[in-house]
Amino acid sequence: MAPDTAARFVPDWPAPSGVRALCTTRAGGVSAAPFDSFNLGDHVRDEPAAVAANRERFAALTAPARPVFLRQVHGTGVVRLNAETPDGTEADAAVVHTPGVAATIMVADCLPVLFAHASGRAAAAAHAGWRGLHGGVLEATLKSLRDVAGPGEVIAWLGPAIGPTAFEVGEEVWEAFVTADRAAVAHFRPHATRGKWWADLPALARQRLVAAGLRSVHGNDGSAAWCTFSDDSRFFSHRRDAARLGSTGRFAASVWLG
Repeated sequence: MAPDTAARFVPDWPAPSGVRALCTTRAGGVSAAPFDSFNLGDHVRDEPAAVAANRERFAALTAPARPVFLRQVHGTGVVRLNAETPDGTEADAAVVHTPGVAATIMVADCLPVLFAHASGRAAAAAHAGWRGLHGGVLEATLKSLRDVAGPGEVIAWLGPAIGPTAFEVGEEVWEAFVTADRAAVAHFRPHATRGKWWADLPALARQRLVAAGLRSVHGNDGSAAWCTFSDDSRFFSHRRDAARLGSTGRFAASVWLG
């Protein structure tokens, strides 16, 4: 990671000139606990005025591009952004191919994945929880990106997410991934409880991206520094906080042309 301020860091990836990106942390906003303090989610019971103020601060970070906040549903839908795309558009990924708008994903354990076409003509962001990842959200995002920008190399960056020592899943998750690709078994560890597994979400995403032909994948390597669950000072985590505190906030990863 390349630290910038307490509220954000800049992805360390070889994106082409003209592609800009950032990822926020939970610091630098105005929300009160348990959303303290830079919560960008408007669906988590935080005070609307605080969310609005935080989103204004976020927009200042991506200016002059306007961040478009999606209604994410753990699916595989991809939207191509333009100046008229409203906040609340239902999709789990967005492609940007003109200046002025920023593809933005909100997370609190799920994996944010940013993409840049090597030509610099387009970029994208995807929300990859286990359901979306298994359903093919990364592949759908790549297809939409290439439909816009044409053939060429695509670079990816994986952001912070729940790590392999904290992501407990059931047998159905193990079976879904391993049935689709036997090699996925390498990214699950047996849990002490029968029928449970520890899943390595970033590794599963890397596996899908490599299978889709990407040679340049950067960011989250599954180490502790990237784990949202383990680092309560930097990141929101739904698994860690929702039951204990009643709710939690959302941080964001964003990419735009400019």
